[in-house]
Amino acid sequence: MKMRLPLVTILGSTLLLFNGMQQLHAQTVPKNWQALDPSADKVLGISLQKAYDYLGGKNKKATPIIVAVLDSGIDTTHEDLKNILWTNTKEIPGNGIDDDKNGYIDDVHGWNFLGGKNGQSVKRAPDERSRIYHKYKAKFTNPLLDTNTLSISDKALFATWKKTETELNFSDEEKDQLKYVEMLASAFKKHDKVLKQEMNVVSYNRESLTKFTPTTIIGKEAKLGLLSLHRLMQLDEQELNTYTIAQIDEYIEGKTVAFGAKEKLPNDERAIIVRDNYYNFLDAYYGNNDIMGPTPNHGTHVSGIIAASRNNGTGIDGVADAVKIMMLRVVPDGDEYDKDVALAIKYAVDNGAKVINMSFGKSYSPEKYWVDSAVVYAEQKDVLLVHSAGNENYNLDSITVFPNAYLAAYKKNATSFMTVGASSDTLITEASIAADFSNYGKQNVDLFAPGVKIYSTLPGGNVYGNQDGTSMATPIVTGVAAILRTYYPSLSAKQVKTILEKSVYVPQATAPCLLPGNSSISTPFNRLSKTGGIVNAYNAVVLANSMGNK
Repeated sequence: MKMRLPLVTILGSTLLLFNGMQQLHAQTVPKNWQALDPSADKVLGISLQKAYDYLGGKNKKATPIIVAVLDSGIDTTHEDLKNILWTNTKEIPGNGIDDDKNGYIDDVHGWNFLGGKNGQSVKRAPDERSRIYHKYKAKFTNPLLDTNTLSISDKALFATWKKTETELNFSDEEKDQLKYVEMLASAFKKHDKVLKQEMNVVSYNRESLTKFTPTTIIGKEAKLGLLSLHRLMQLDEQELNTYTIAQIDEYIEGKTVAFGAKEKLPNDERAIIVRDNYYNFLDAYYGNNDIMGPTPNHGTHVSGIIAASRNNGTGIDGVADAVKIMMLRVVPDGDEYDKDVALAIKYAVDNGAKVINMSFGKSYSPEKYWVDSAVVYAEQKDVLLVHSAGNENYNLDSITVFPNAYLAAYKKNATSFMTVGASSDTLITEASIAADFSNYGKQNVDLFAPGVKIYSTLPGGNVYGNQDGTSMATPIVTGVAAILRTYYPSLSAKQVKTILEKSVYVPQATAPCLLPGNSSISTPFNRLSKTGGIVNAYNAVVLANSMGNK
């Protein structure tokens, strides 16, 4: 569960693009809409400047903290991020020695659990259901197997395996949808090639394309064709052509691999590159220090939301102003591995992180007990974990995604684990203040945060752009949590979670809200999460201050 790809809702029950998508307004959306104040600005933002004004009025000073970001990687050269990277002062950069003797050599700004000792990095991984299906295929397709004689644990495993087998049977309609996307991609690339030549540029967005006047007939046709595709696909006007093509290609590659996954397990780059003994959790000291990796888009965007340098006159302002980002690369194109996630959580805790952002997820977690043990470890060490609810418009009270707050091995819920849904505003989506793609759940989603058209850092040194997803909502909550932990350092992780939940802004009952994924069912927004509200930085700092925290 990485970013919400531009074409993600093509996976609906028809070939219509963005089936059930809420109507976007034509008006310009402020790049910092998520930071605005519901009362003063009439936008469902998080009242960020109001929070900082309040802290200033109280003469509060920040005590810097480390925030760990478990993600796909980060552009360490970005103008708005290079100054907020965590630095391991116990490690001498580039000397090839494990100076701090923590098992990870030259881990200066974090660690890449998807790397190999030769410097290579995993780009793509099979989804978890494919890994499970092929791991147990021989066992459960044995003609001599009598399922009645299976142990209780093996019966549960067999049920899971049968579920993966069913899910790997793709319909003709789904395959036709892929063909349709391939057709769109072909048309997009054809027009793009012409326009890059005519404009004499490598990258451009809809805004610059609209202003451009082609001098040839083929150029005029290409401009008209590409602008039509932009409207059809509802792409953001600031989205670069290179980014759109990369996302479409990733979507097509992922689907193509998935359609063939039942016959053959897709190449598992991790087994080839990382070369650890995966099923031995004690074999923990693998990977390399390349925290950028081959696919840093998602992690770069997430990190900028949390902590891009504030008030530097460049790019954007992150939510938190006294944070160092520790990047732990665990998310490939495809599903993350439980072992990597568990070890990354442990690494973050052991190296001083006070908040951990986890904007990823999947539908199966065969080694969940590893992740659960790491969550418990973080809880014991007073670290808050903030996790994205997911972008499948699921009700998480009836459908489970991983990781989650329920610690199966301990038969209890984690007390310092938050799950975040994505909200919007009528400035952006006319029909609903809930993002149409967001997962939700009155019992299993704690709160919502802005997650539509969130403007943040992108790879390229000085590049920025909008992305959608609970992946974008989560770092907003992480950022507010970081504000509480920097300005009120005596607060525990559990207290921060409680404050964030009790201080949400609850939209008016008359605010338009549709059930995510269904354009015909209205629902009160307060039924979509435990708190019924949207994270609010101002309310949070006021509540923290009233609790007598110094």
